[in-house]
Amino acid sequence: MADKTKYNAEQLREILKSEETPVFVAADDAGIVQGYGFCVFQPHIGNNNQPNHITLYIDDICVDQAARGQHIGRAIYEYIADFARKNGCYNITLNVWEGNDAARAFYESLGMGVQKTGMEMIL
Repeated sequence: MADKTKYNAEQLREILKSEETPVFVAADDAGIVQGYGFCVFQPHIGNNNQPNHITLYIDDICVDQAARGQHIGRAIYEYIADFARKNGCYNITLNVWEGNDAARAFYESLGMGVQKTGMEMIL
């Protein structure tokens, strides 16, 4: 699995050129990327279950293994939250895999809470 990537080159090109999928990068003083955040604007318009609003969904936040412990993930998240506020978003959402306790604790330390629980049955 180590050679697997979430997106292929064509998907990355599409993400980077779309205003609906903002990407934020944290780099050190030498310009070396230390982490990133991929986001997606999700409009919720005309839904009978909730009022009209726009969500900024965080698809991925990743910090280079060598840069962890330097609060880069927190800085990326806070930048994304500020961006969402400035763009009129009602909320920020993301998914955390069950069992990824470190990620869950990280996001809870930022003030996030459970919005919903997804369930599955493997067939």
